[in-house]
Amino acid sequence: MNRSKANADARSGTLLCLTMSEPKLLGRGFRDYERYSVQLGRSGEAPVRLERDVLCRGPVVGVLALDLERDEVVLTRQFWLGTFLSHDETETLEIVAGRIDAGEDVVEAARRECREEIGTEAAQLRPVMQLSPAPAWSDETMTFFLAVIDSRNVRARAGASHEQEETAVVRYKTDEAIGLVGQKLVQSAPTIVALQWLKLNRDSIPTLLETSTD
Repeated sequence: MNRSKANADARSGTLLCLTMSEPKLLGRGFRDYERYSVQLGRSGEAPVRLERDVLCRGPVVGVLALDLERDEVVLTRQFWLGTFLSHDETETLEIVAGRIDAGEDVVEAARRECREEIGTEAAQLRPVMQLSPAPAWSDETMTFFLAVIDSRNVRARAGASHEQEETAVVRYKTDEAIGLVGQKLVQSAPTIVALQWLKLNRDSIPTLLETSTD
């Protein structure tokens, strides 16, 4: 074992100790798939040994693109095999999202993904939260941004050809976009989170943008 960590459990005061092996590569593709041996120990308890597999996705960004002047939300539709296999969905409705390239910071990545996936620049960007979309099987961590855009400039079709993306861009009035969740028309977890965040924070967005990264 060559990696270890110890954390105090804020709720119980017990100590959680973790040791973890070097990864064993199970498969290499667009993402690597790895296996780890993990040992967990709590104060006063026998250690527990586990084997866990993880899809290596790493840091990504998610961007809720919003036109405040026109009261519109811009989303994308594209084919994802996972939602097709689980829901027979040929196109998944979702926010702008993508991984952070080597040497790129999160703000640069968010700007690039806006250009690639909806074909327009973000006039303002505001980081809102971080989340782990699938912590049980992936190391993916998403930094979620609010982006102010001019929806008149978006393209009907977009996507990065070198990433095998073929993306349709769709515009919704804000109330209509928020209502998609209640109608069960959104399967993407980050998109559900983004639209629920918008519902809860809609009135405070002008104040949030005063602390924009720009």
